[in-house]
Amino acid sequence: MTLLAPAETARANRRRGTAADGVTFWHTLYLGTTRYNMVPGTPDPAPDALFPMAFLVEQDPGSTAQAHYHQQDQFQLVVGGHATLGLHEVRPVTVHFTGAHTAYGPIRASADEGVWYFTLRNGFDPGARFMAMPQNRVALRAIPDRRHREAVAGPLAAPSAATETLLGPEPDGMAAWRYSLAAGDTVTGPDPAAGRGQYWVVTRGSLDHDGATLPAMSCAFVYPDDAPFQAAAGADGAEVVAMQFPLHRS
Repeated sequence: MTLLAPAETARANRRRGTAADGVTFWHTLYLGTTRYNMVPGTPDPAPDALFPMAFLVEQDPGSTAQAHYHQQDQFQLVVGGHATLGLHEVRPVTVHFTGAHTAYGPIRASADEGVWYFTLRNGFDPGARFMAMPQNRVALRAIPDRRHREAVAGPLAAPSAATETLLGPEPDGMAAWRYSLAAGDTVTGPDPAAGRGQYWVVTRGSLDHDGATLPAMSCAFVYPDDAPFQAAAGADGAEVVAMQFPLHRS
């Protein structure tokens, strides 16, 4: 069953956070759970379980999140401010994909605005492993058959077509698309069975899906066995980015 996370509902979860490297930010949970809201003693979901996990990070102006990696595949969608992410200049709208156990960063937020980005995963992750810590570098090198996997699209220019392919599709299903819809236009997404879950994030306007309205800064997660995502643009039209995970964890 497709999960919906309207922006106004998620806003109640906004709180301050501090990462292990000391970087500070506002954290807004949309779907799943993170170490910032888990009940103490709750066991972590299995690393290979399908577990949607979505949150918005508003990284403080002038701050730097040091290079790190995660145990899960991940999309990040930059929706506000600007920063450098590794060697890449990122600002709205930028899509960034990293495979599990791929080190990336640092994320250097601009001094004037900071940077806002959705972090979107299809599996539970207990937190960043920072490369400055020797034990994390040792653990990364010990992972068999590990490969570095990273892809970036953006910052995107103004839409030039109703549907644009931003990343892929790769042979294992990893892909991203942007849809630009006039008021009342409908969209039907790709078959979710081609990947291991899809996120849809509204970056402008609003979408109506099964009687629910998803305004800007809302998201949805489509399971692989769900029907293709269908929605209609609201009165002001809509722009939405859809991101599909690989069939198997990278």
